[in-house]
Amino acid sequence: MIVTHDACLRHEPGHGHPESPQRLVAVLQALADPQFDSVPVVQAPLATRAELERAHDAALVAAIFANAPDDGLVRIDADTTMSPGSLEAALRAAGAMLAAVDAVIAGPTRRAFCAVRPPGHHATRGTPMGFCLFNNVAVGALHAIESHGLERVAIVDFDVHHGNGTQDIFWRDGRVLYESTHQFPLYPGTGRPDERGVGNIVNAVLPPGSGSATFREACERTILPALDAFAPQLVIVSAGFDAHRLDPLAGLDLDGDDYAWITRKLVALADKHANGRLVSSLEGGYSLEALRESVTAHCRELFGLS
Repeated sequence: MIVTHDACLRHEPGHGHPESPQRLVAVLQALADPQFDSVPVVQAPLATRAELERAHDAALVAAIFANAPDDGLVRIDADTTMSPGSLEAALRAAGAMLAAVDAVIAGPTRRAFCAVRPPGHHATRGTPMGFCLFNNVAVGALHAIESHGLERVAIVDFDVHHGNGTQDIFWRDGRVLYESTHQFPLYPGTGRPDERGVGNIVNAVLPPGSGSATFREACERTILPALDAFAPQLVIVSAGFDAHRLDPLAGLDLDGDDYAWITRKLVALADKHANGRLVSSLEGGYSLEALRESVTAHCRELFGLS
């Protein structure tokens, strides 16, 4: 299942901003390929304030609603802005995760990809930042726990930037395993291996210039064994594709084959522990060519089309 909404195209961060609507256009172009014709497309609902407040302080949620402009741009921080379309886009992006979680737990599907923006993994419990307003995957994970009664949810984040927001939200919540591979040093400066939470945080750092061999070794040595040991009832993926060699905002050297490989590994562990339940949500990725290549590779494996 693919979950998306046209409202996610109406979030306009400003001229020249890397997190542009064209990113989602490129993703949707990739998913319009005939090979995905058998995958149903579902419209994302609006997340409610109560659903957002599972992951975020009520003050953050209220501030995002209050700052939504009727025209022009409102700057949240140096990198993060809101336009008139941003609030609905953010509510649909979080809502996509809610719909996807409902679908993979209650049926009729076991795999879902949320083609949405703005991304979410930098939004902490109390602070929107790094292009992110609400933390979409955190909202989804807590929905799985609070609404569906799951006891163990894993979030695997292969965006090139560390998901400091997701780590912050689940720092003391052992019901959720958060695992990240990311370039270090790089924005936002978090994600060292000794950042462990209550034993539920796993960070695998990749030096600048790292390519396929280093990425796959880190996954085989650290990420995948910890995921297997946790035995999640649901796997959520923060699917950022900015570790691709073409991406302009970072310095890793991955390609579509690497995203296909890690997706196969995650699907296998979801099949083993979670009755196949896996939800993936778009995070970063700022080369349009790389996005089309990477999303195609990821979703072919996700939907069993390879």
